[in-house]
Amino acid sequence: MAQILSVENPVVQPQKVIIPNKHGEKLVGLLHDTGSKEIVVLCHGFRDSKDEEIMVNVAAALENEGISAFRFDFAGNGESEGQFEFGNYLREVDDLHYVIQRFNGANRIITAILGHSKGGNVVLLYASKYHDVNTVVNVSGRYDLKRGIEERLGKDFMESIKKDGYFDFKNKTGVIQYRVTKESLMDRLSIDMHEACLKIDKECR
Repeated sequence: MAQILSVENPVVQPQKVIIPNKHGEKLVGLLHDTGSKEIVVLCHGFRDSKDEEIMVNVAAALENEGISAFRFDFAGNGESEGQFEFGNYLREVDDLHYVIQRFNGANRIITAILGHSKGGNVVLLYASKYHDVNTVVNVSGRYDLKRGIEERLGKDFMESIKKDGYFDFKNKTGVIQYRVTKESLMDRLSIDMHEACLKIDKECR
């Protein structure tokens, strides 16, 4: 857990917050509450969690500036309920929407959303659909979602998907890490990040 040891700011102990998503799955997050009404929501990357080093470090940096931060696990990742899926970009946008609604309902203000890697795509897609956050930070999100799949899954993955309807990704010792279904692959391939970014409000930073 992130702790801030500085003369200016007391140590902030993150509080566990559970927020149900639209599917009734419990999303687990940590609120670094500095007492500010404003909150920055942090979104992790592919097969990662709220405890990803970047998420922890950004939350700590925000704390040092007196800004509250909330880092959480998307459904199927980390401590959150649900099943992991290879795609799920738009479902993760929905998760983020429910998180933001929860804090808005508690009279807090979401001043920014920051996402790393896949989370960077999610915050951009969120901003293209909803226009209620004025600052969006994309850290290393992929521009073209059709690229990078073969590097991750190997050259033979499409043969398995065409034959079986899915592909099991295994680590070097042969243990299955996750399954890529045809539906989840199509979910990723159907997203046009360029088109989505054109829909982001011109006033959004």
